[in-house]
Amino acid sequence: MIFIRTLLIVFSLLLFCNTSAGTDEFNSPLTFAQAADLAVAASVDLRSEHEGLNIRKNAWVLGFRSYLPRISLTAQENDRLQLIGADSFVKNFNVSMDQLLWDGGRLFMSRKLERMDLDLSESRLDRMADEISESALFFYRNILSARTIIAIRETALESLEYQLMILKKEVELGIALALDLAEAELTLAENRMEIISLESDLAEMEKQFADILDITELPELAEQIDIHRSTVLPPVQAAVSLAEENNPDLAEARFAVTRRQAEYKFSSRTWIPALRVNGSFGVTGQQYPLTRHTWSMGITVEFANPWLQNNLAFQSGWESPGDRTAVFQNSASPVPDPAASLGRRQAGLMLSLETERYELAFERMGRLTQRAVERCLLADRKRSLAVASIEMAARRYSIEEVRLELGHITRLELIQAYIVCMEREIMAVESTIALMDAERDLERLLDLKPGELAVFARAVSQNGDVL
Repeated sequence: MIFIRTLLIVFSLLLFCNTSAGTDEFNSPLTFAQAADLAVAASVDLRSEHEGLNIRKNAWVLGFRSYLPRISLTAQENDRLQLIGADSFVKNFNVSMDQLLWDGGRLFMSRKLERMDLDLSESRLDRMADEISESALFFYRNILSARTIIAIRETALESLEYQLMILKKEVELGIALALDLAEAELTLAENRMEIISLESDLAEMEKQFADILDITELPELAEQIDIHRSTVLPPVQAAVSLAEENNPDLAEARFAVTRRQAEYKFSSRTWIPALRVNGSFGVTGQQYPLTRHTWSMGITVEFANPWLQNNLAFQSGWESPGDRTAVFQNSASPVPDPAASLGRRQAGLMLSLETERYELAFERMGRLTQRAVERCLLADRKRSLAVASIEMAARRYSIEEVRLELGHITRLELIQAYIVCMEREIMAVESTIALMDAERDLERLLDLKPGELAVFARAVSQNGDVL
């Protein structure tokens, strides 16, 4: 029993320590930017893609070996036992070297294209990280909206229950209809069901949000829904200029044009010959120490194009004790690949296509940015109208209270007026969330982090730009 009790105490301490560590993980409320960073850091797929990209980058760096000479070492022993004649035991050791001197820049261009592919992959990973962060922000805003709407409905439910209690007394006294009481009870039941449904959806969203952030318990959220906050926007021209400079889609289109230009330039250099130098040194003999040695040096010119493939080689050397050697060789293969002659034309066509796509995207970006700014202005106007409608609904409710005291309306009508006030508050919250969504869409167009739109707008305003 003592042993079991000790195990229970130790398990409780460990559980307490883990719980404390989980709660101390966030010393401050979670902001939009922190949520986005946590979601990106917790993505297993993104981390795996980054590791794969790092491997490809390291392989590209090691590819510099192509510029260095290729050295090969050969050791050979050829033994022959003959029935007639003397036996032979020939030993050969050879060192050879082959070095590319010039290939018209094809190797350099090939590595440059590989580097561009790596940069494009890195840009796509950045886009993938943006999508992950946006999914986190989507849940963040929806959780804020659900919590606020639930709080509004719960507050309204308390007031409605108080009005229902008064209505029951009035029915008992005979100054109100039982039909009004039944309808009021039905209204309250619908409100309770709506709260339960919202709480269920909220719990599911909080679980999904915690899973995206890879945490066990969702911390306190720093951001709040302020229905009275007005948007701060930069001038349209400043926003368009920033979008044309920093937009990820436009940057990727520019990169595609640059890559196609490099491919077109690469295809136009296929006719340039490659120049290589090679040499070798070897020792041979019947027994150790080996006394016979040879060396040679040569140069090779390689022509490779769709219509002719030709290798021209010259090599000269020396063999002990005093022999001189020289070899001249030429091998040609006519029309090896005539279809490859269309490569340059195809590369030019792809370059024209990518250039046209970029020009269209550049023109479209200005319109998209202008529409995004206008959408933010319309969303802010809708928010301000929703806030104004709350005040109008509150005035209407005050008037309905007076009319109830005068006996002009029933308490059921007063309850309905209060429900209108609640609906106006919910509408203001939804309008504020719509404004936040519109602002975030504009931030994504401008390649800004969450919350940086207002900072950029103030910076532009301080620099003297006029909206």
